[in-house]
Amino acid sequence: MSAATAAGGAVSRGLRGGARVRGLLALAPFLLFCAAFLVVPLLLMLVQSVRGPGGDLTLSHFGRAFAAEYRGALLNSLVISVVSAAAGTAIGGIAAWAALHARSGFVRRGVVTLANVTSNFAGIPLAFAFIATLGTSGFVTAWLDRLVGLDLCSWGRFFYKAPGVTLAYVYFQLPLMILVITPALRGLRTEWAEAAASLGASRGEYFRRVALPVLAPSLLASFMLLCANALGAYATAFALAQDNVNLLPIKIGFLMTGDVTLDQGLASALAVVLVVLMALLIAGYQAMAARGRRWLA
Repeated sequence: MSAATAAGGAVSRGLRGGARVRGLLALAPFLLFCAAFLVVPLLLMLVQSVRGPGGDLTLSHFGRAFAAEYRGALLNSLVISVVSAAAGTAIGGIAAWAALHARSGFVRRGVVTLANVTSNFAGIPLAFAFIATLGTSGFVTAWLDRLVGLDLCSWGRFFYKAPGVTLAYVYFQLPLMILVITPALRGLRTEWAEAAASLGASRGEYFRRVALPVLAPSLLASFMLLCANALGAYATAFALAQDNVNLLPIKIGFLMTGDVTLDQGLASALAVVLVVLMALLIAGYQAMAARGRRWLA
């Protein structure tokens, strides 16, 4: 190897090393942000969940975390997550399909833009909008009572209990489903539909035998993501129902703030259970999404 070649290789390696350093420096603020608000709190939560009153190592918090009251909260959270995710997957998938096949480009772009905006409309603002619309003094409630005599208030404060929380969750699940499933729908090739039609298949048969099996991994991945999205939701449920609905995030919030009893060890144990469930859902989402990408590549 000549000296010039060796010198050129050294310069090239030096440039690559400098690019890596500049890349790490550019990522440093983001990494510090993640460490401060994600990694460090997660580690503190894990430590707190196994620390006893005297600072000794214990698993008693996890034993109490599976008492009947908290099992019920976990079950309610899972039921609301699954129901809202199923509704979001079904309705959002149909809406995304209809928007993608709309003749007007304005409609297609408008639906995606609206989904981007409304997917971030959650928490306290969503609960307030929900109460102002369908609450006991909501304008839709008053309008229905005045025009058709339908008194929504007579339903036993329906909108402030589990069904109302589920309906509020569906609101922010729908736009997220549209955003997640639209790329998979775009991956369906027109050649497949044309080939099925040339073989005598109807549009319904094409969808049932070709499109739906290809989209199945992406649909399942979207369902898991929506479940995780609803499972960790706190602000909307708290503002809408507070202690009227026994949900795990609300229980954790009460134990952390000391609204009834301050017990950070038990709250941390419950949070660990919630994190494990969400991690399993996200892992399932990643696996199904990867499988869907292989089909649609």
